[in-house]
Amino acid sequence: MKEILGIDVGGSGIKGAIVNCREGKLSTERIRIPTPTPPSPENIAITIAELVSKFDYKGPVGVGFPAVVKNGTVYTAANIDSSFIGLNYELFLKKKVDRPIRLINDADAAGLAEIKFGAGKDNKGLIILVTIGTGIGSVIVNKGKLIYNTELGHIYLPGDREAEKYASDATRKSSNLEWSEWAKRINEYLMYLENLFWPDLFIVGGGISKHEDKFLSQLTLKTKTVTAQLLNNAGIIGAALSAKKLI
Repeated sequence: MKEILGIDVGGSGIKGAIVNCREGKLSTERIRIPTPTPPSPENIAITIAELVSKFDYKGPVGVGFPAVVKNGTVYTAANIDSSFIGLNYELFLKKKVDRPIRLINDADAAGLAEIKFGAGKDNKGLIILVTIGTGIGSVIVNKGKLIYNTELGHIYLPGDREAEKYASDATRKSSNLEWSEWAKRINEYLMYLENLFWPDLFIVGGGISKHEDKFLSQLTLKTKTVTAQLLNNAGIIGAALSAKKLI
């Protein structure tokens, strides 16, 4: 099976499409449903089941999820309901959706896609990808190998400022920051990571990646910095790729 349904669960929307896993491209139009309120395990499962039903598809489903995920169990809940913590949500979804499910951290899903098909393809150095939207997700890739479940969006910058609350796109919007003001914040955050890890490449992904012209040229990093080539579809594509082992 070369086509798998990938779903990306975000803070404001749950998006999905069938993905051609050989080419790294969407085979269908992307469908988006607003993330339910409250974002509880039951409500999100209902929304995912609704999304799956919109496709003529009976195979496995990959789900990118905004939390640390280990063996299907959720361990953090920064932008979702705290009742997820300790829940094997992979099994929960399998029962609700009646499909084989692979649950993976959403940033890790984006990383898988960008390594195989996007900006990180054929780069064997140290890559850090940050996904910037409602929160900040992170991926570290070293010599083509992905380190799962890093949480660099929750590090604290000097001055006791949590990176996600200081430099996410949600903060830009809620604080009515000009792009130039926000660019200074994301530059400060990436510079902090640069001094910790000395990467060979930064990839900026997530919803912010489609606004490259508004901030990328203002960054003053030593490290080469690009936006995700797969833009906001990276999470969907990577989620589908993660489910290939279920075939």
